[in-house]
Amino acid sequence: MFNASGLAAASTETAPPLLEVVDLSKTFGGLRAVSDVSFAVPQGSICSLIGPNGAGKTTVFNLISAVLRPTSGRVIFDGKDITRAPTYTLAKRGLARTFQNLAVFKHETVANNLLVGMHAHLRTDPFSAAIFYGRARHEEIRARERVEEIIEFLEIEDIRDLPVGTLSYGMQKRVELGRALAVNPRLLLLDEMVSGMNQEEREDIARLILDLKEELGVTVLMVEHDMGIVMDISDRVFVMNYGEKIAEGTPAEVSADPAVIAAYLGRRSAA
Repeated sequence: MFNASGLAAASTETAPPLLEVVDLSKTFGGLRAVSDVSFAVPQGSICSLIGPNGAGKTTVFNLISAVLRPTSGRVIFDGKDITRAPTYTLAKRGLARTFQNLAVFKHETVANNLLVGMHAHLRTDPFSAAIFYGRARHEEIRARERVEEIIEFLEIEDIRDLPVGTLSYGMQKRVELGRALAVNPRLLLLDEMVSGMNQEEREDIARLILDLKEELGVTVLMVEHDMGIVMDISDRVFVMNYGEKIAEGTPAEVSADPAVIAAYLGRRSAA
């Protein structure tokens, strides 16, 4: 069975942070979308970033994954500052993400979509790739083996050769998850992974996320509106409102926090 990191999931009580967000801010013209947000994601944990619509959650994800550049603050991954790292280098470092809106190749098969995720790990020069010899052949064989391992993990063997565009929305989201896994991530950012899914599909994805942590040692940070999933599988929860972090703690702690209750009821806390 493939293992994304070769590491057993560590206790979140003792694990060092794999990701640190330090005083992160983003301004668009006169709008301050994210304001001095800080949090740490322990290695081997499942953490959730939650908040009402427009709270700034996806903007934080885009800053972490270098889709956007911060106005100020730092992003530290595995002890290294990646704030200004080029976007294309993050996959090689072991950071992968899914997007709120599907970004699959709908006319390609499931297997070919997953193969795209292997690109970051290919080292073959153009000449060897063109003649498909030596290292190029070895890398192609290994890439296809890896894809089959991911297909087995996601339990999608029966759709591996189907065009992605013919699949249900939930299955397309699962394919996108598989493509992110092909990057061989140590940290996986999941943006609204279960949005638009039915209850059975949501439960399947929740189980897969737990398996990512427990079987593969992948650390997960997710933006999610499904509070049932957040409270059931998260080790730690960070809460945002109006671009600021207003609470942090275990699911039980944040669900009882007056500032969090006020934010979800549509009132800004006076605290």
